[in-house]
Amino acid sequence: MPDLLLERLKKPLFLRASLALAVIAILMLCVGQMSNIDLLIEDYYFDAAQGIFPWDKSWFADRLMHGYVKNVIIRIGYLILLIVALDSLRPWRIISPFVRARLRFVALASVLVPTTIRSIKQFSVLHCPQGIDRYGGDRPFIRLLDSVPDGIKYGHCFPAGHATVGLWLAAFCVFWLPHKPRTALFVFFIGLSVGFILGWVQQMRGMHFLFHTLWAAWLASLVILLMLLVFADKLFEQEEKPT
Repeated sequence: MPDLLLERLKKPLFLRASLALAVIAILMLCVGQMSNIDLLIEDYYFDAAQGIFPWDKSWFADRLMHGYVKNVIIRIGYLILLIVALDSLRPWRIISPFVRARLRFVALASVLVPTTIRSIKQFSVLHCPQGIDRYGGDRPFIRLLDSVPDGIKYGHCFPAGHATVGLWLAAFCVFWLPHKPRTALFVFFIGLSVGFILGWVQQMRGMHFLFHTLWAAWLASLVILLMLLVFADKLFEQEEKPT
């Protein structure tokens, strides 16, 4: 199995994707560590006079984006899982092998992407903006590569968990692979953009920093790439092409 995965990594699609993820990770580590972008964004949304993030309880950020939009996307995921489960019990004739393989891929991504990121959060010492002393909390601001002060409690705020509600949508790119890679890439970024927007709204509320969201998007991309590597045979050996 490891030898097979190494062979797949040598293919242009996986090679370019792997190199892109590596370069992006290095850039994010450097920029995140040597800049104050996170603080500049949160300073913009923080009302120092009142000591609050005004967007936190707003209808747009709280009710619409954190409530309605999130719940719609979650229900889409549940619907896909239900369709896949029913089709597994008794295959539907209207679902072709090409579509079936990809629906199962997306269903798995809807579980693996959030689970992976939320699992990493359990071991994260980084705190959310509202928890750090700069914005009224009692914890210091720590970058990803900073040394952790003795006695500090885990913040469990990295990577951005709320963004994962939308990040798994990037897995829909598989419906255009391998026949239309450019369209697949476009759909992939659309899916990541949904998660990024949800993450940005959380930044407006003081719930996350920018690089919390960016790293969540990076991890989602890594999970999807690894899934493509593992399931390449089932996905790419289908002769039927999407219409």
